[in-house]
Amino acid sequence: MKRVTGIGGMFFKSADPKQTLAWYRDRLGIDAADWGGFAFQWLEKDRPDNTGYTVWSVFPEDSQHMAPSSAPFMMNYRVDDLVALVSALREEGVEILGDVEQHENGKFAWIADPDGRKVELWEPVPSKDDPYI
Repeated sequence: MKRVTGIGGMFFKSADPKQTLAWYRDRLGIDAADWGGFAFQWLEKDRPDNTGYTVWSVFPEDSQHMAPSSAPFMMNYRVDDLVALVSALREEGVEILGDVEQHENGKFAWIADPDGRKVELWEPVPSKDDPYI
């Protein structure tokens, strides 16, 4: 079974999200949308007709999005078969945080790494069905 197939996103906290977003826009050209992030689009190597994307997003310092981790960031990894992967990880003793959730752009689950950082796993829907592309 394939596990991680790529990076789905990078999420981090900031004491001043507006200032941070402005800095990244003005200095690096990352122009975030109103929801506080940007989606870098690319084509999948083995399926060039399928568009993928990697999300980059800034959260307020007091956000609970990364909880229960105390880390100020969270990585999101793209996977092929989330339900099977979560089942395998559970059998391997990995801490699963909550249940698999279905959203319009795919399935999501969360685990804790050995240092207690929250890790997000994402099985995207095919790009033709993704409302964010």
